Amino acid sequence: QVHLVESGGGLVQAGDSLRLSCEFSGRAPSRYTLAWFRQAPGKEREFVAASKWSGAISYTYYADSVKGRFTISRDNAKSTVYLQMNSLKPEDTAVYYCAADPDGSTSVYSENTYDSWGQGTQVTVSS
Repeated sequence: QVHLVESGGGLVQAGDSLRLSCEFSGRAPSRYTLAWFRQAPGKEREFVAASKWSGAISYTYYADSVKGRFTISRDNAKSTVYLQMNSLKPEDTAVYYCAADPDGSTSVYSENTYDSWGQGTQVTVSS
C-alpha cells in the first residue's frame, strides 16, 4: 500500500492561487496513477485531476470544473505529486485528498480505483 501525505492547503481569496503537494511512498511509484479528489461540506467526494504513466508517456485528466485552472504534475524523483490551482473560486472550497492506484487501472475518474488515500488538506476560498 502507498503512504500519502498532503500539504499546502489554506485560506485564500477568490482569484488567488495555491499549490498542493502530496508526498508518496511505495514500490515502483513511477508507475502509479496519482490523483486528487475533493469533498465539499455536505457533498460527495469528486474527482479533480489525475496523472497516469503508460510506458514512457504521461497522461493527465481533469474534471470539467477545473480544466484550464488546475494543473497536476509529478516529480517521481521527489516522490511528490502537485496540484497547482489558479483562479480559485469559492466553489473550490473543499478538503482535497491525494490518492494512488498502483495498478494503473483505466478508470482514473472513479474513487473506487484508488486503494490508498491521504488524510486530506483543507482549501477555503473566500469571495
